[in-house]
Amino acid sequence: MDRRGLSRRGLLRAAGGLGFAGASAAVLPLFGQDGAQQDPAACAAADVSSRDASLVVSNWPGYIDPRKPARSTFQRFQDSTGITVDYTDDVNDNAEFYARVKNQLGSCEPVGRDLMVLTDWMAARMISLGWIQPLDPAAVPRLRDNLIEPLRGVAWDPDLRFHAPWQSGLTGIAYNAAEVGEVRSFAELLDRADLKGRVTMLTEMRDTMGFLLSVTGADPTDFDAGQWETAVERLRRSVADGQVRAFTGNEYTQDLAAGNILACEAWSGDIIQLQFDNPDIRFVVPEEGLALWSDNMLVPNGATHRANAERWIDFYYDPEIAAKVASWVNYICPVQGAQAEMEKLDPSLADNPLIFPDEETLAQTWAFMTLDDREQVAYERDWSDVTGG
Repeated sequence: MDRRGLSRRGLLRAAGGLGFAGASAAVLPLFGQDGAQQDPAACAAADVSSRDASLVVSNWPGYIDPRKPARSTFQRFQDSTGITVDYTDDVNDNAEFYARVKNQLGSCEPVGRDLMVLTDWMAARMISLGWIQPLDPAAVPRLRDNLIEPLRGVAWDPDLRFHAPWQSGLTGIAYNAAEVGEVRSFAELLDRADLKGRVTMLTEMRDTMGFLLSVTGADPTDFDAGQWETAVERLRRSVADGQVRAFTGNEYTQDLAAGNILACEAWSGDIIQLQFDNPDIRFVVPEEGLALWSDNMLVPNGATHRANAERWIDFYYDPEIAAKVASWVNYICPVQGAQAEMEKLDPSLADNPLIFPDEETLAQTWAFMTLDDREQVAYERDWSDVTGG
């Protein structure tokens, strides 16, 4: 089977890229709900794992090795544990998924899932609302032993009480070396004359605006409203000048490979997949650094198979299993020891810095500042105004 499938992030903004003619503003998630805050202990359901060997998982499409083969990680989990897994790839967008479950979770009601996978900022939001159940440390020893160091100690869950990274990725720059000279920075994407009209940015606000904050001299991990406004205006100018062609999900990959665009903001896993066919596609660590993000396994309030979910988490933190998943999805593997296992599985990927980045690369990464309710709504509104034209 061909490992080059639809990227996990290819479903983001599945309706397509936002150009500048007739595009509509994104629908904002409603975070500030009265009564939405919950106590996880008060919303915990009875765990029936001991008498019901089943598990319901919601993940992003294309984010696990193919499940049908007998030696797939999915089948191996079921065979080794006796747990039957209802695996659904129904997470297409963080805000869309939030809208689907917010009424139940905000009312301390179950959502029919035992495990769901969401990106850092949404995971942080749900944890802060008390919508996520704590993990039993004794049930997930591999998570605590094998999580790579750069993903430890996040401000919103520093002790791994509530989350376990599934896969991680880098956001940087890609360009087509057959069509244009090296692109070294986001500042060049925004104003280099030979790129005008043939540049795309991503529809994910935190990815793109983190770099705009860096370009304008602010710190994307800690900025104020004035610095945000400066960064938004910088992007607005490049849009108005025709420098930026569109804001896209991962459909930028087709235009980049075809030469329709010359350079773009890009996700690391997409570029690995493009390079199988086109070695002229290059991924660059921008002068402004790299955005580092993770998609995280979470047990929601009302889950009735928490122990089975913890067994799933611990299973996927086995380095051999983690390497198998990484060989298919091509994002950063969060499991220490998986690189050595990848040497046995696919040596061509074991030294790929976009799957196993070295310390020098990781030292250049940053994560976007956590936003409160007011900032979230205001900044998303500004973002929609710029990207909607």
